[in-house]
Amino acid sequence: MNQRSMLVTSALPYANGPIHLGHMLEHIQSDIFVRFERAMGHEVYYVCADDCHGTPVMIKAQSQGKTPEQLIEEVGVSHRADMQGFLINYDNYYRTHSPENQAFSTEIYKKLRERGFIFTKTISQLYDPVKEMFLPDRFVKGTCPRCGAKDQYGDNCEVCSATYDPTELKDPYSTVSGATPVLRESEHYFFDLPKFTDFLHSYVKDVLPKEMANKLEEWFAQGLKPWDLSRDAPYFGFPIPDADNKFFYVWLDAPIGYMASFKNFCDKKGVDFDAFWKEDSDKELYHFIGKDILYFHSLFWPATLKGSDHRLPTKIFVHGYVTVNGAKMSKSKGTFIKAATYLKHLKPECLRYYFASKMNNQAVDLDLALDDFIAKVNSDIVGKVVNLASRSAGFINKRFGGKLSSKVYNPELTAEFAAALPEIAKAYDERNYADAVRTIMSLADEANRFVDAEAPWTLAKDPANDEKLQAVCTQALNCFKALITYLSPILPEIAAHSAEFLNCELKFNAAGTPLLDHQINTFKPLFARIDPKDVEAMVEDSKQDLKEAQGAQKSDAKAAQPAAPSAAAEGAYVPLAPEITIDDFLKLDLRVAQVIKAEEVPEARKLLRLELDLGFEKRQVFAGIKKAYDPASLIGRKVIVAANLKARQMKFGLSQGMVMAAGEGGSDIFLLSVDDPAPLGSKVH
Repeated sequence: MNQRSMLVTSALPYANGPIHLGHMLEHIQSDIFVRFERAMGHEVYYVCADDCHGTPVMIKAQSQGKTPEQLIEEVGVSHRADMQGFLINYDNYYRTHSPENQAFSTEIYKKLRERGFIFTKTISQLYDPVKEMFLPDRFVKGTCPRCGAKDQYGDNCEVCSATYDPTELKDPYSTVSGATPVLRESEHYFFDLPKFTDFLHSYVKDVLPKEMANKLEEWFAQGLKPWDLSRDAPYFGFPIPDADNKFFYVWLDAPIGYMASFKNFCDKKGVDFDAFWKEDSDKELYHFIGKDILYFHSLFWPATLKGSDHRLPTKIFVHGYVTVNGAKMSKSKGTFIKAATYLKHLKPECLRYYFASKMNNQAVDLDLALDDFIAKVNSDIVGKVVNLASRSAGFINKRFGGKLSSKVYNPELTAEFAAALPEIAKAYDERNYADAVRTIMSLADEANRFVDAEAPWTLAKDPANDEKLQAVCTQALNCFKALITYLSPILPEIAAHSAEFLNCELKFNAAGTPLLDHQINTFKPLFARIDPKDVEAMVEDSKQDLKEAQGAQKSDAKAAQPAAPSAAAEGAYVPLAPEITIDDFLKLDLRVAQVIKAEEVPEARKLLRLELDLGFEKRQVFAGIKKAYDPASLIGRKVIVAANLKARQMKFGLSQGMVMAAGEGGSDIFLLSVDDPAPLGSKVH
């Protein structure tokens, strides 16, 4: 076997809040991959870091009376604890606010500038005269210029889904100070991304999964745009060389954080950094990311690397989102679960196994169905694997002094377990963990059928059967050894305890090689069943986390003296709108429609384009639900649409209605539905 040498990274968690189970999907996915590749004898380095820069970190630190450095240090401690709690085995977990990152960011920028890939342009932006800072779109709120909804963000209305420039808002105010912003001009620095179009168009087809490369075709078709990589002071970030009061936009230095974290590790451990990052490196570089940051990692990042003579990622692995009980994670339902809250109640390997059992190499969403989670972990890990050892080890320990038989009892079963190695290894290497788990659990079923058929508890009743009893239990324990070795990338802690019990090293390539005439140690319980009460307690604790977070937000808001937030933002009920008559209501024609097509609008942060079938006609509607719904999950769903709303021409196309939803917008939005028997086009009364 040829030894491979690779560097593996996970996307950088943002340093202004806690890790939740949506984050953990990616870190578990990458950790399993790394553990498997190491088990196969390959050289693997594995790094990550906290993403520290940007306006949100700066504002949150100010609201808490801290410096940004103090905030990111505190958040970093909790992030590292969460990673360790879930057995994520990083070689180095660092931060982007580091001397290494500043050096690399400056070097890359200067090379891009020298080669003509940087230009300046004067743009107009809203400015907070109290805080004396330019305001990103999300830090401006006001009245929607289209529908009149109040407290809408500066780029998109969460009520009517309109998109607009912040300058179009009516009665705008800064969410930082509450002041009315003014328009000011500022010179910004742009990266000339369009110059890399041909290179990127070819590159993404090699580096991305096919469906993700196809997704990028939408952006290529529209034409890549220059990228504004500068921000005005005050801003928490690295200063741009030779520019007054200008800072690198966080997405310039965030992916460079991979290099910085690895450099920090290399300097401490004496590893050759350049061998991995020079332009002609023969090492492998793999990024694990979520589909929400595909644009930055597949276009901006490789273009900046290409333009500055650095090596490119070998592959970019993209995953979907985590849903809970079939719906987007919800704070109010207690299904927006922080990693630390989970670890208070449940073992990390429960989630590692469940995620792995449903994880493939496609960017599809993964649902954490809590009842299924309990049943699957208890059935598979406890019922099929651990119990295989517990029901056999007692006989070996008590009757044979812990000594295994010197011969194989069932050569066919032994051969079957050994022969599964290539299939399982291929599934791990290709990140089709669900396939690996299915194969392993199929073997576990075979082993348990063997034990049931041989019935060692019956053999034990007659001392004349001792030789057979020892051989049968030895066979069962060797099946367990193979199973837990195959599962070791997913269940590293159980595997470590199992190795201690079996008194041997668990070598992946020798998983099917039986232990014969071998001394084992006394069996100790390896894993306990999930108690449903622990899951219920976790959900209740998550609801308490929401209450505490809302209290902290109120304190932060008071400290920062922003404009008064809406009642909904504070957790209260939104006041009722002015009273209307039945005649007013009857003017609205609500109809049942079915989603027949759904897709993202790449140039809009919140919009999905829906094609609706009303029974008597088909329509196109743009809905601001991108953060709450995966487009694929909407196909076939029946919704309610305001059918007599005047069509509105948007820059992406004509929107012919509005789908009805509840919630405050963003990720907290819930489409209204009707029972399936409701005919398409039927009127809602």
